[in-house]
Amino acid sequence: MPYFKKYWWIVVLDLLCAALTTVCELALPLIIEQLTDRGINALSSMTLEYILRIGFLYMFLKLVDVGASFFMASVGHIMGTKIETDMRRDLFGHLQKLSFAYFDSTKIGTIMSRITSDLFDVTEFAHHCPEEFFIAAIKIIGAFSILCTMSVPLTLIIFAVLPFMLVAAYLFSKKMRALFMSQRVQLGEINAQVEDSLLGVRVVKSFANEDLEIRKFDEGNRKFYKTKRKRYIYMGGFESSNKFFDGLMYIVVVVVGAIFMMNGKIAPSELVAYLMYITTLINSIHRIVQFTEQFQSGMTGVQRFFEIMDAEVDIFDEPGAVEIGEVKGNVTFDHVGFTYMDDGTEVLSDINLEVKAGENIALVGPSGGGKTTLCNLIPRFYDTTEGSILIDGKDIRSVTMKSLREQIGFVQQDVYLFSGTVFENIVYGKPGASREEVIEAAKMAGAHEFIAALSNGYDTYVGERGVKLSGGQKQRISIARAFLKNPPVLILDEATSALDNESERIVQESLEKLAKGRTTFTIAHRLTTIKNATKILVLTENGIEESGTHKELMQKKGIYYGLYNSYTEMTADTQD
Repeated sequence: MPYFKKYWWIVVLDLLCAALTTVCELALPLIIEQLTDRGINALSSMTLEYILRIGFLYMFLKLVDVGASFFMASVGHIMGTKIETDMRRDLFGHLQKLSFAYFDSTKIGTIMSRITSDLFDVTEFAHHCPEEFFIAAIKIIGAFSILCTMSVPLTLIIFAVLPFMLVAAYLFSKKMRALFMSQRVQLGEINAQVEDSLLGVRVVKSFANEDLEIRKFDEGNRKFYKTKRKRYIYMGGFESSNKFFDGLMYIVVVVVGAIFMMNGKIAPSELVAYLMYITTLINSIHRIVQFTEQFQSGMTGVQRFFEIMDAEVDIFDEPGAVEIGEVKGNVTFDHVGFTYMDDGTEVLSDINLEVKAGENIALVGPSGGGKTTLCNLIPRFYDTTEGSILIDGKDIRSVTMKSLREQIGFVQQDVYLFSGTVFENIVYGKPGASREEVIEAAKMAGAHEFIAALSNGYDTYVGERGVKLSGGQKQRISIARAFLKNPPVLILDEATSALDNESERIVQESLEKLAKGRTTFTIAHRLTTIKNATKILVLTENGIEESGTHKELMQKKGIYYGLYNSYTEMTADTQD
């Protein structure tokens, strides 16, 4: 209803047009009844003038019908498209507000299904739903009123069949709706499986698992077929039951009407009108039957739309949140703890850390120790479940997320490039930046030379997810994006992990230049790259177990000492 409200005047005009077309349709049997009555009882009064007057009246009604039908078919459908567009906009906007936690547990393919195919059906549903029910109501009430003026007993007998028809329609409709929902869910699963398989096509082919993927797809495809097959069985029962009641109504009119006519309770012309009105009623019911599939599909789409819209936005601007303003870069972790809400896994507990502006903090430790999670808490990709994080003494929950994230640069281990050009991917870090700024950022990231050597330089298309570039090239473009943003706080999550030795050296020099005067958090895989860090934190499942400079930690001969020696030995073996 909120989406209809915006276009209320179109809805009103559409219903007015629906009423006009219905009145025009209901008028035809009355015209035929009048002509038939004169032809049987007063043929001498059937003059050319009378016939032409009736003809012009019918032509006028038909022109009104044509104009109203055009409005319904064009403007009415456009309104449905506008509502679909508004819903898709709101759905996408809501998805942008949801935190990482939602996407951690939801398949992207199912979301894609809801934002595309599910909402396609809403266009027809939004337009036809009020229109079809309104027309059906006018036809039933109008026909009932007109027929009662001819014969109340016959009208009551005919309309006594309708409740049975409606009960049968309701029972089948209820079954079909459940199957429509199941079909939508299964279609989402197919989309998710196809997306997963196609995005991982290189892994599939490298393991020669094409047959495995085909079997997985066939399994989902068969489930979809079975659901759709069952739905069509119920639909067949639905339409068959309606045809049975159609025939029953015709038989009642013909048999009972003939008896009434034989006994002089109804005129022949009135029986003709009865048969025409029954045809009108049955055609109306047929339209409702045809619309039922659309209705169920549209309702299912709307329901699945609201399933996402009702997903709670768990990370949001607190009431009274303000712009963070100019950031120096002092970061404080005050008894910070984090637990994943979906499965209750505790990742961080009682983390206390004081980072001064300009310091370069390196995070090392075994996988699963919470290094990435700790860094994800700073820009509020997740919210702490215990304690608080402060930047320049301000609790990050007291400032707006947009202003907070504008002050933080993030280079992820899993590089994501958008489908587009090199320039478009770098300028994403600072929309509206000049070409000169983009080139300068690329130079600082050590990416300019290889970009210039590409077929179209900065205008080279990188392919979906940057498939046309090597891992090292993608990483350097990602780093250039962060350079362009030029934030006071940097988070580098395994930023050099995909680079060869020469590229690593170039990027490392650039990162060291960029880190001067900026607070930097580096999640390190290559331990040799963090020897000059201001402070190195060894993070394990027990929290921060060691802290200090490279020299201090090597002298302690603790966890870091073991990790560093293992890494250098592994590196030496690889080089040998």
